[in-house]
Amino acid sequence: MNKYRTHLLKDINETLAGQDVVVSGWVENIRDHGGVLFLDLRDETSTLQTVSNDDDMFKGIAKESVVKLTGKIRRREEGTENDRISTGNVEMVVDSLEMLGSCVHELPFEIMTSKQTKDDVRLKYRYLDMRNEAVKKNMVLRSDILHFLRNKMYDLGFTEVQTPILTASSPEGARDFVVPSRLFKGKFYALPQAPQIYKELLMVGGMGKYFQIAPCFRDEDARADRTLEFYQLDMEMSFVEEDEVLEVGESIFYDTFTKFSNKEVSKPPFRRIAYRDAMEMYGSDKPDLRNPLIIKDASVVLKDTTFGPFKKSTIKVIVCDGIGENSNSWFNEIVDYASSIGMPGIGYITLMSDGSLKGPIDKFLSDEERKNLIHEFDMKENSVMFFIANRNKLHAQKFAGLIRNELGRKMNLIDNNKLELCIINDFPMFEFDEQTKKWEFCHNPFSLPHGGIKDYEEKDPGEILAYQFDFVCNGNEMASGAIRNHDLDSLAKGFEIVGYSREEVENRFKSIFTAFKYGCPPHGGMAPGIDRLIMLIQDEPNLREVQAFPTSASGADLMMGSPATLMPIQLKELGIKVVEEDKNE
Repeated sequence: MNKYRTHLLKDINETLAGQDVVVSGWVENIRDHGGVLFLDLRDETSTLQTVSNDDDMFKGIAKESVVKLTGKIRRREEGTENDRISTGNVEMVVDSLEMLGSCVHELPFEIMTSKQTKDDVRLKYRYLDMRNEAVKKNMVLRSDILHFLRNKMYDLGFTEVQTPILTASSPEGARDFVVPSRLFKGKFYALPQAPQIYKELLMVGGMGKYFQIAPCFRDEDARADRTLEFYQLDMEMSFVEEDEVLEVGESIFYDTFTKFSNKEVSKPPFRRIAYRDAMEMYGSDKPDLRNPLIIKDASVVLKDTTFGPFKKSTIKVIVCDGIGENSNSWFNEIVDYASSIGMPGIGYITLMSDGSLKGPIDKFLSDEERKNLIHEFDMKENSVMFFIANRNKLHAQKFAGLIRNELGRKMNLIDNNKLELCIINDFPMFEFDEQTKKWEFCHNPFSLPHGGIKDYEEKDPGEILAYQFDFVCNGNEMASGAIRNHDLDSLAKGFEIVGYSREEVENRFKSIFTAFKYGCPPHGGMAPGIDRLIMLIQDEPNLREVQAFPTSASGADLMMGSPATLMPIQLKELGIKVVEEDKNE
């Protein structure tokens, strides 16, 4: 018999009344009720009220100490039951107590309310924060979801393969975390941003259907939906077309959300929206479809405008019904929001009961423009039309998308009991960087263009579309995927457009350019984000809430004290010299 416990607390109930038991756990609270002492004991499964008539039994014991209790289970007196805990109908009369681990420091926060504590304090003492039931529940749920996903992938015929953590740096994507080599001085490994090349090489190796729960590392500024280290359900399949990959993704998301969430989930097949349509209608490639507002283009209707800010601009409009009588302060908040996101201003007009328009933009419109705006965009009495204009079309789209989100929030249009999924596909292969004045890959450089190498040879880069897609839920990117380009000449041509010579590309991606010469099957895959999936299921505000030991928002590990300086002997072994920054420069 285990000397520390005969039962987990979750198994203590009325059937054990009159029996002796041994339990162990953490002291959650001690209460003195006029000569009767109560100690609430917590283990990893539940909480149990224990009681003693011995004044010295619980003397000197600090909260959160670890103790072993021996005693007898009895039913609670009628009217004293506690239906908030699984053991609420019984209590334990303690015969003996053994201290297993004293809590000798003052607690930095109360365990029961740790989620109300500042993040930096919580993360510094994450092991204490984890004792909070809500925090622990996230960790347990994460385990359950990973278990479910692994079983599902096996059921779908996938083979689990672990790929290396120490790999080569990539010229594309985010910044790499680099690891210096002791044996090869002056050379560096990199932590994988994703197992992209390895999973394609597995297809060359004939694995057919691969998956893993893959750790990924990106040296980016942290934010609510992005951390330095995260996990994804990485997968790849040979001899597939885009629809087959999408169907696997639909099955994974639908089955996982319906099993672990009580919210209404979009049923497969999910709505598919081309990237350019998403930018036109929603101003984002991550649209929140719970928001019914649609962005429309008024550039043609207002092509002859005399209003300065609209001239030679892309003009987007959003019509909101039934808000014309809202207070001036309500509209001022929209104006303030527009200013906060970098817009020079936002105009709006209201359709009045007599058919006239009212608002700061009205005086700049001709009668013909008024008539066309009302007709083309189906304005009703008390409708308000918001104008977003910019000479850069992409900027106009993105600003309109942000205004759409803010209007949806302020108008209470978002149903928080829904998980609305869609697939954004047909991404552009390239996008033009206005700062560098050169073409860059819009998404994944290994994606297949719709027309293969002919697209690279015959089309303007801005017109080339890729078999590239994202799964999106409630405005969050949940997974990215693509059909891969397995033609070496086509791959090299794509990199040439963004400024790399074939020689440079072959040197950078030597493994893939060598492997593909031995016969590479058509293949494609995707990678749902594990952390983001759990974050949505649990309605958590950021990814750190569903990770066991996350870094802070600044990227520092406050608990372990990293990043940290190395000892001189370690730097010497690695052939590294740290150059101090000159603060006077």
